[in-house]
Amino acid sequence: MLDIRPIILINGILLSFLGVAMLLPAMVDLAVGHPDWKVFFAAACTTLFAGGGLALTNRGYRGGLSVQQAFLLTTSAWVFSTAFAALPFMFSEFKLSYTDAFFEAMSGLTTTGSTVMSGLDTAPPGILMWRALLQWLGGIGIIVMAIAVLPMLQVGGMQLFRLESSETSDKILPRATQVVGSIALVYVSFSLICALCYRLAGMSTFEAVAHAMTTIATGGFSTSDQSVGHFESAFVDYTAVVFMILGSLPFLLYWQAVRGNAKPLLQDSQVRWFFMFAIGFVSVMTLYQINTGVHEGWMALRYALFNIVSIMTGTGYATTDYGLWGPFAVMMFFCVMFVGGCAGSTSCGIKIFRFQIMYSALTMQIRRMVHPNGVFSAKYNGRVISEDITASVMSFFFVFFVCFTVLAFLLSSLGLDLLTSLSAAGTAVANVGPGLGDIIGPSGTFAPLPDTAKWLLSLGMLLGRLELFTVLVLFLPNFWRA
Repeated sequence: MLDIRPIILINGILLSFLGVAMLLPAMVDLAVGHPDWKVFFAAACTTLFAGGGLALTNRGYRGGLSVQQAFLLTTSAWVFSTAFAALPFMFSEFKLSYTDAFFEAMSGLTTTGSTVMSGLDTAPPGILMWRALLQWLGGIGIIVMAIAVLPMLQVGGMQLFRLESSETSDKILPRATQVVGSIALVYVSFSLICALCYRLAGMSTFEAVAHAMTTIATGGFSTSDQSVGHFESAFVDYTAVVFMILGSLPFLLYWQAVRGNAKPLLQDSQVRWFFMFAIGFVSVMTLYQINTGVHEGWMALRYALFNIVSIMTGTGYATTDYGLWGPFAVMMFFCVMFVGGCAGSTSCGIKIFRFQIMYSALTMQIRRMVHPNGVFSAKYNGRVISEDITASVMSFFFVFFVCFTVLAFLLSSLGLDLLTSLSAAGTAVANVGPGLGDIIGPSGTFAPLPDTAKWLLSLGMLLGRLELFTVLVLFLPNFWRA
C-alpha cells in the first residue's frame, strides 16, 4: 500500500507555514483598528492546529519520496492549502460562501488572478494583503515545484530541466534544495525592488507592496476593482511590464547570473523566443489600434504593451477593457492567453519551450519527408532531445486542449454563453485571470457564475498550475496499484 506518512507530514508543515502567514494580514488589520484581525487570528490558530497536528503525528518518519508519493503530495498540498486559505475570505467582512472563498483562494495560490470579489477600493487592508500574500507564496511554490518536482516526475517535457543528469530523486532533491534557497533570495530581492519602483511611481507604500507581490508572482490581484488602470500612470504601467517579464523568465538563469555567469540568461533560446512572441503580439496589437482608431501613437503602444504582456505572462492585470477593441482584439487576446512564459518561472500557460520543441519536431518531420534518407534530430537550445521528451510535449498539447474543450463544454452546459464558456475555460487552464465578455471580462468578476461553474474552474486552475498530468494521473486505477 501507498505510505502516506510523508505526504501527511509535509502537508502539515505547509499548513503550519500558511497559518503563520495569516498573522501578517492580522497585524495589518490590527494596526489600522479593523476588527477583521480577529478573523485572521482565528484562522491562523485553526490552520496551525491542523498543520501542527498532522506534522507532529508523523514527525518520526525518516525516508525519501517515491515518484508515486511525489505525485500525490504535489496535488494534495495545493488542495489542502487552498481549503484552509479560504477561511479568512469566509469570515471577513466580505462573508463569501465557501464556494466563492475556495475559488478565490485557489485563484490566489495558483496565481491565476480570477476573482469573485468587488469593492476592493474600500476593502480592509488585511484582506487585500491576504490576496497578495497568497499569490506571492504561490509564485515561489511554483518555482520550487518546477525545479525540484516536475523534472523528477517527467511531466510534460519538464525532464529537460533536470538539475543533474541522474533521474533518481535521491540525487536530484539535495541539489534542488541547495538551489531553492538561492532562488528564494532572488525572488525576495525582485519583490523588494519592484515595491520600491511602484512607490517611486506614485503608489502608496501598501499599494506598492501588495502589487509587487502579485507582479513578481505574475498573479494579477490588485487593490482596486479597476486593477492597475486605477492609477492612470505610464510609470506604473511600464514598471509592471518590466517586472511581469522578469517574473516570466527562468529563475534558474537568474541564480546563475548572480553567481557570475550571466551568459545563459542572454543566450537561452527560450528567453529569445519569449521576447520574439511578445514583440510580435505587441506590434500587431499596436498597429491594429492605430488602424482602427481605438488609440493613437504612443498611447496605442502603451496599452498594447501592458495588456499583451499581462495576458501572455498570465498576470491578468488590466489598464482598460480590451474586449471593447473589436472582434480581432478579442480573438488575439484569447490566443495570447495560452502562450505563457518560460519554464522555471512563476508564469503559466503552455510555456515557451513546448512551442520550441513542437516547432523543432515539425521541422524535423518535414525534412524527413523531403529527404527520406537523411538523418535529422529535434533540438532544443542546441542540444538533441530524445523521442520521449518530444512525445511528452506532444502529449501535453493534446491533453491541454482536451481539458480546455471539456471544461468549456461543461460550462456551456450550465447555461453560460459561448464567449464566457470558452474564455473562462481558457483563463482557468492557462491560469491567466480575467476572461472575455461582459461577465468575466477585465471589467467584471466571476461572482455571477453558478457555484458548479466555480468548482469546475477551480479544478481547471489546479490542472493548469500543476501541468495537467500531475493531477490526472491520480484518477488512473493503475496509479493506486503501482
